[in-house]
Amino acid sequence: MLAILHPNTALDSDAYRQTLDFLENLPGVSIRVHEIQGASQRLTEIYLLGDTKSLDKEEIEALPAVERAVRISEDYRILGRHKDDLRQSGFTYNGVEFSQNNLNIFAGLCAVDVPEHVEMMMQALEQHGEVCTRMGAYKPRTNPYSFQGHGKGCLPWVFEKAGKHGIKVVAMEITHESHIEEIDTCLEKLGRPTGVMLQVGTRNTQNFELLKAIGRQSTYPVLLKRGFGITLNESLNAAEYLASEGNANVIFCLRGMKTEAGQPHRNMVDFAHVPAVKRLTRMPVCVDPSHSVGSREKSPDGILDVMHATAQGVIAGANMVLVDFHPKPEKALVDGPQALLMNELSAYLEDIRLCHDTWKKRQGIYQRLTENSDI
Repeated sequence: MLAILHPNTALDSDAYRQTLDFLENLPGVSIRVHEIQGASQRLTEIYLLGDTKSLDKEEIEALPAVERAVRISEDYRILGRHKDDLRQSGFTYNGVEFSQNNLNIFAGLCAVDVPEHVEMMMQALEQHGEVCTRMGAYKPRTNPYSFQGHGKGCLPWVFEKAGKHGIKVVAMEITHESHIEEIDTCLEKLGRPTGVMLQVGTRNTQNFELLKAIGRQSTYPVLLKRGFGITLNESLNAAEYLASEGNANVIFCLRGMKTEAGQPHRNMVDFAHVPAVKRLTRMPVCVDPSHSVGSREKSPDGILDVMHATAQGVIAGANMVLVDFHPKPEKALVDGPQALLMNELSAYLEDIRLCHDTWKKRQGIYQRLTENSDI
């Protein structure tokens, strides 16, 4: 069962203390408290775990701080919808909203290489009014001799340049829990010029100890990539690992499935699952067209496959796009052949916004259909 408190309930209030005291003394039940910071209010949810079938829902709702109670199913206990559309989806971090209704674009370098390229990328984003980017400092590679990223050595100048150009959120993959401390220490030392979204790569989707470590911190939101060789359910449960440890500020990323059936693309594009994930969970959904397609091939209509894949995800309702750009792809240390060019940024952003507007128009069509059906 889930107890949802009144918005902005103070954790030092008498109502909260009385409510918590009652719930903590329920026999056979343990509790976990989750706070969700929205754009205008803070919501607190208390999860009651254990033998909850005999609990009286009305009795829980009568507690002084409780707005309402919801019985939850076994699947995705924290991140799932549980037939309750009133619960908030998404969160606000460093002034940027992440929800199932809006769209954020994270264009940037798959792997940080030299300061000049980082500067050029962030300057271009600033000129286009973008406040988010991707910058890979830690790079897990299949080949042990391939470039593994500059690690903590590049963090100071990446974060300083982000602050200089008004970048509020940097998506950055980590591969070990020690990277959380490295990022946090660097940001604190610099006065926190920007924010970081911790990214869990597809290879670490079932690295449960890493997921638990990331989930135990609540400072940074998390972008979890779907595992490339496991079911959607297994990947959604990986997201639940994060939430069960305390951090429910999670975005789920579709990045393609590893199979020969996806050829000529690098992976089988799985963006049809965008609405499915939004239906099953409250997580915003991201698409990664660069790692799905894996090339700069162009169809006869003159549009790159990466752009077509992006359109598929955004028109289906994606809330975030993670995409590779590079000022000089021929000099990129990772995935240069799939990176988009700087002179393509303007058209790409225009294309995405056109697709997002189309999604909103599509949504309106079916809302009107539902309204007319109710008459």
